[in-house]
Amino acid sequence: MGTVVSKAQLILQAVAELKKTYDVLNKRLQTSPGLPIPNPTLPLWTVPPTSLPLHPGMEDLPDYADVVIIGSGITGTSVAYNLLHRESALKIVMLEARDVCSGATGRNGGHINPPLYHDYNELEEKFGVHVAKVMIAFRRAHLTELLRIATEEGILSESECRETEHLDVFTCPKAFAASKQNLAKWRAAMPAESSSFEAIRKYHLADQTLGCISNAGGAMHPYRFVTALLSILLTRHPDALRIFTHTPCTSITSADGLYTVTTPRGTLRTPHVVHATNGWCSHLLPSLRAKVAPARGAMSAQRPGTTLHASTLSGGRSFVFYRGTAGYDYLTQLPEGEHELMFGGGWAQACDDGLPEIGIADDGSVNHASQSYLAGALPQYFGLSNWGEEAQVRPEESRDGEEEAPRWGTGRTKAQWSGILGISADLLPWVGRLPEKVSGRTPPDAQASERLDEKGEAEKVHLATPGEWISAGYTGEGMVHAWMSGKALAHMLLDRENEIEEWFPDILRVSEKRWKEANFENLIARFMR
Repeated sequence: MGTVVSKAQLILQAVAELKKTYDVLNKRLQTSPGLPIPNPTLPLWTVPPTSLPLHPGMEDLPDYADVVIIGSGITGTSVAYNLLHRESALKIVMLEARDVCSGATGRNGGHINPPLYHDYNELEEKFGVHVAKVMIAFRRAHLTELLRIATEEGILSESECRETEHLDVFTCPKAFAASKQNLAKWRAAMPAESSSFEAIRKYHLADQTLGCISNAGGAMHPYRFVTALLSILLTRHPDALRIFTHTPCTSITSADGLYTVTTPRGTLRTPHVVHATNGWCSHLLPSLRAKVAPARGAMSAQRPGTTLHASTLSGGRSFVFYRGTAGYDYLTQLPEGEHELMFGGGWAQACDDGLPEIGIADDGSVNHASQSYLAGALPQYFGLSNWGEEAQVRPEESRDGEEEAPRWGTGRTKAQWSGILGISADLLPWVGRLPEKVSGRTPPDAQASERLDEKGEAEKVHLATPGEWISAGYTGEGMVHAWMSGKALAHMLLDRENEIEEWFPDILRVSEKRWKEANFENLIARFMR
């Protein structure tokens, strides 16, 4: 009898703890992420910082813009780039709460490796064969598009945008078996697209490695890519694009035919507002709380062991490490300088009272447990014999050719930082026009919002009817969703929806129906199982 009572007590205690965890997470998800904090951790990517070519008078906020883009990461940059590529007469204002590209784009791992075989079967079961294939093609298009733009704009070397040999590395038998099954099913459905994928034994990795799945992948320096493009746009379109840093948008109202966007620098009016703030989007869009939630991720820059070249090819390979069935770690390597290993993950370790860091929008500190894990994991993944001795730090090998600044660590771990992801409740990005029910604001009247010239006549800048727009909620896969989503959004703003019908997945569109159906229980199921 005592044993039965004890078991019952344990079950009740477990249920109580689960409810407590659920209540804490629910409270986090329902709380505004606020504005990005002013003193975030320092990513290696952003040093040295890029100085944008600002023009005289650009410090003054204009009274009007055709489009206001909130956010200066890869999404906002894609929207601006693709708008101006097709309509150079537009007046665009980009608002950034901190420095340019200081959010998730400037803090990620530099991967351009889309999930393909990983969730093809799930996509097919839920949306059908055609939609699943369109989604896979959309993700795969990112590397091709980013390489094309970097080449055409002359920033290929600066942005370090490149193809890699990518390896999914498995140490868990269950995860490896499931992945091989998923790969076989995807190969049957999309043989041409999956032809480069191969299940292999291992590539100079630790003995506990069960096997890998290799394929063509990609990597880049995300901060330099974005800031280089913004510099080009400012030089090419000095009268069209204006960027205001340390100018957060604090509120949006709609009246008298236009939106009024309020900032500490002043207000401006516009017929179109683009929300490109990912994990922070629900600050200005309260209805998206528990639909797109912030989550804090961990990143590090580490010096490679002296004999690691055979494993990493000094930046020629990229990796995702799967230790179990929940969570993963990811790695790219810089092709120059000290060849720093850009290593992130530790999601499963970053749990406080059983909670992952969902609902946390503070990138001013790092999680102790996850960063401790990242600091020691790499020699275990590659094997001590493949790692070699620890690198000797020599000032002349610093990335910018100057002596190491004292802010960097002088051991294996050179830098640690955090970044805020946007986790989608239904695990898909949210792209498109925001319904009035979701934005909480009535769109301006189309006729009242026409741009008038000095004679009071409507100017010939054709845009879609006024509204608010969004591209956010990439769930940790921004580098294979954000650029093409921003491009699609630019077409929508220009009222050229017919041009994206073949390649844009409609399942990413924002709709009132999707908004009603999305719920944070999906987050719990994904990250707490």
